[in-house]
Amino acid sequence: MNIALISGTSGLVGMQLLHQLLQGQSYDYVLSVGRRKLSLKHGKLIQIDGDLSKINAWQWEELVKAQSLGGEYNILLDAISEKSAEIHAYSSLGTTIKVAGSKEKFYAIDHDLVIGFAHWAKKIGASKFLYVSALGADSTSSVFYNKVKGETENDLKSIQFGYLGLFRPSLLLGNRSEFRMGELVASVLMKPLVWLKVAKNIRPIYDYQVAKAMVKKALASSSEAVEIVLSGQMQDLSK
Repeated sequence: MNIALISGTSGLVGMQLLHQLLQGQSYDYVLSVGRRKLSLKHGKLIQIDGDLSKINAWQWEELVKAQSLGGEYNILLDAISEKSAEIHAYSSLGTTIKVAGSKEKFYAIDHDLVIGFAHWAKKIGASKFLYVSALGADSTSSVFYNKVKGETENDLKSIQFGYLGLFRPSLLLGNRSEFRMGELVASVLMKPLVWLKVAKNIRPIYDYQVAKAMVKKALASSSEAVEIVLSGQMQDLSK
């Protein structure tokens, strides 16, 4: 049995990831965790919600059972308990300082919630973890956003998954739920790079391209324990 765990489904890449996971044939179940459930129904989608900062204390099996009155999810729970399932975890959790309200709250989401989800995923048997980071991720950066992304990458490495994919997209294109003036201006200025097909690692990339690349990498065999995947490679993988 193949199981996908996912967090951050309300975001730009997260929604595309969820679509890829549900429409593809590679996973038997998709277990989504978040602060609240999406208004979405699908035969292999299971949603559990709660305080993500306390995910490692969740009685998640009971939350799954509560949605399985006929016992249809017992096979999933048994496969996880018996460690007979192949489990891959995907995280696209992230926000902006403006939306979060402060640097401290931003760090709590972009670092703490991601690391908490990763520990939980590892605890229930995930062998692979795929994370949406950022192009400039660097724990020594003077730019706070890039510094946090870099610290998150470093802390993910310490959890030691069989495979850790660190996806560093450039400017993301897609239909965001909130308006971001800076990104709108940047996308207008940089979009010609997409049309001209130059500067692959810095030109904007579409949300669905990142999602496709993540799923493809998760399903492929790899000799690398940790892999950094840049925008250019994601664009090639998504073809």
